[in-house]
Amino acid sequence: MTDVSKDDFKKVMASFAASVTVVTTIGDDAKLVGLTATAFSSLSMDPPLCLVCVDKRGASHEAIATNRRFAVNVLAADQTELSNRFASRREDKFDGVAHSPGAVTGCPLLDGAIATMECELHEILPGGDHSIFVGRLVATSTKEGNPLLYFRGGYRNLASP
Repeated sequence: MTDVSKDDFKKVMASFAASVTVVTTIGDDAKLVGLTATAFSSLSMDPPLCLVCVDKRGASHEAIATNRRFAVNVLAADQTELSNRFASRREDKFDGVAHSPGAVTGCPLLDGAIATMECELHEILPGGDHSIFVGRLVATSTKEGNPLLYFRGGYRNLASP
């Protein structure tokens, strides 16, 4: 069996269009923590579970594992700047970002997101250089709007039917 190269892996996975999410939690000393993630999916309806894959080397990884709560914010088509901000190594990613604490978890919910999910950590599974955080949804919200999509290395918008 031949292994797939890292370049081939990235190229083929980039062919899967995905909604862009920002996953947030609260770290040490009540510091707000967040990261941009496209490796997000629903998992189960009963119980209501979702999953997000997080790089083990990132600051958010430890914060989610420790806090055992996180929120998933599905970005709207006009929130490219937020995606870039939370994908950066910027020290305070929340500086100037409108948000409010989730009613159940207290994790930051970003203003303008078309959907939010507050989650309690259900399970952590191994996933190579990432961990798969399985969250049990404890609160949700949705609003009208089109999602921000990521496809083949760039942001895209949903085409009208």
